[in-house]
Amino acid sequence: MDKIEVIYNSQDKSFKKPFGAVEIGKFIKISIVVNKDILVALELINFNDKSDLLEMKKEYLNDGNYKYSIEVDTSNKIGLLRYYFILIDGYRRIYYGNNDEKLGGVGQVYNNDPVPYEVVVYEKTETPNWYKEGIIYQIFVDRFCNGNEDNKINAPKKNSFLYATWDDDPMYIKDNMGRILRWDFYGGNLKGIIKKLDYIKSLGANIIYLTPIFKSSSCHKYDVGDYEIIDEMFGTNEEFSKLCNIARSKGIRIILDGVFSNTGSDSKYFNKYGNYDEVGAYQSPNSEFYKWYRFINYPYQYESWWGIDNRPNVNELEDSYLDYMVNKKGSIIEKWMKLGASGWRLNVADELPDKFIEIFKKRMKEIDSDSVLIGEVWDDASNKISYSKRRKYLFGKELDSVTNYPLREYLINFVKGYIDSEKFKKRVMSLYENYPREIFNSNMNIIGTHDTERILTVLDGKFHLLKLILVLQMTLPGVPTIYYGDEAGLKGGKDPENRKSYPWNNENKEIMRFYLKIINLRNNEEVLKKGNLKMFHMDQNICILKRTYEGKNIIIIINNSPLHKNLNKLEFEGVYKDLFSNKIIDFDKNDINLLPYDFFILSKLR
Repeated sequence: MDKIEVIYNSQDKSFKKPFGAVEIGKFIKISIVVNKDILVALELINFNDKSDLLEMKKEYLNDGNYKYSIEVDTSNKIGLLRYYFILIDGYRRIYYGNNDEKLGGVGQVYNNDPVPYEVVVYEKTETPNWYKEGIIYQIFVDRFCNGNEDNKINAPKKNSFLYATWDDDPMYIKDNMGRILRWDFYGGNLKGIIKKLDYIKSLGANIIYLTPIFKSSSCHKYDVGDYEIIDEMFGTNEEFSKLCNIARSKGIRIILDGVFSNTGSDSKYFNKYGNYDEVGAYQSPNSEFYKWYRFINYPYQYESWWGIDNRPNVNELEDSYLDYMVNKKGSIIEKWMKLGASGWRLNVADELPDKFIEIFKKRMKEIDSDSVLIGEVWDDASNKISYSKRRKYLFGKELDSVTNYPLREYLINFVKGYIDSEKFKKRVMSLYENYPREIFNSNMNIIGTHDTERILTVLDGKFHLLKLILVLQMTLPGVPTIYYGDEAGLKGGKDPENRKSYPWNNENKEIMRFYLKIINLRNNEEVLKKGNLKMFHMDQNICILKRTYEGKNIIIIINNSPLHKNLNKLEFEGVYKDLFSNKIIDFDKNDINLLPYDFFILSKLR
């Protein structure tokens, strides 16, 4: 039999239209080109795993090939659709599906068990402009700034460890089982953030994301003790309101970290150690909070976050829990939003039921329609499976934005030379294809957080690589996020080294200047905030992005190698200005050389 040859590219509008995720109710036109007159069908797998076998219509092409097409109505198909092609030639049957990397674009032939392509069908939503066009500054409160005039630490906790000086390296005091014996504190507080608002504004950030600030026994506060009050070491509820008001007057919004999958064991809800007046679930099955928790052998055995017994899990859909946190008048989320918070980052979103996130989002938008909901997700959120369930994060009723850890991985791997520009392009374009555009443009584009090694440490202290990764972070779609101290050149490995105190008056000035300049460029260019994305491949070491908005283009070219690169093979024509260096680049007259580890950010003059 003659060989069957197939052409399909899910990222090419001549094969799939529209590109990427699709708003519910719209039709998806899917076409595939085959070199033979055979029977071709589309196997369409709905979100509920039920599948439809759809015969595709044939059209003869002038080049001797055949084009098979079908239009898929998405009116009743919200969620993740998966599909592949079945090609039947007499008694022979083969399949055409996604590539084995599951990155979309050009696929491959399978004899059986094809990897399906994926497309998200979503309900249209809008993310607030202040967020999706902004820049986030993440603060780990204890380590940022002590705003007290005498530098004394607020309300030190019993059996805690206070560092002798602000510049001490962080450390943990643990028992032989690895459990924290004494929590460590530097003394950063809300007054310190208020004191540094002008600094944050001068940096170019207009959003502050705070790691948890509610009362708890730890320095990180992911083991909440009381959702109703600010931890005494950080300040007071009134100081939080003051922070939000002053920040808002300077054009800065505050986003809170919401820990809703667990509480602390040392909390008024669980009260394992009797440190609160309330009767906790650990103390009595008659406690009003008893139904919140899942006990295995009361009271000593209970479900906890990753088996860490000081963070007992909760049943997020228990009515009294939902009322307290979300639904009732004066609920926790209403309380803090009324005090000035403009949104929430949901810690470990994978641990939260879809229904909880949906209820949370609905109530949050009722309180403030201009608020934003971010989810901590470490993988591609469009096809995420957690606890054997496909998640519904991006379908319109849940998250506005996710923590873009996949992009962080791709950026690091590219600038360090672990993947070439073609693989980098494929991975970024896969996210671009998978996410609804509004969410892709709202993704929290991180290169470091309190859960990762410091970016300068990851890059082996090499400033030339940091510059490249920052250029990409600031020119790709999404919301660039700066982890406090990265702009000052802080280094640090895994926790607790990545949570050092901010080095006030000891910043790396060269790194700081670069941050200021590239952030300013991002903030001044509407194309970089709103533009569509196109990527090109020319050389394994050269990454080329093109951002387009309302007829204006900005082209970003990056060389991640120690060699000079000649750009005379580029398809671009005309005269451009490099927005970073102010150099004039004329592609019509010159062979353009890109220096080792150099970059251009080009705006066309003529």
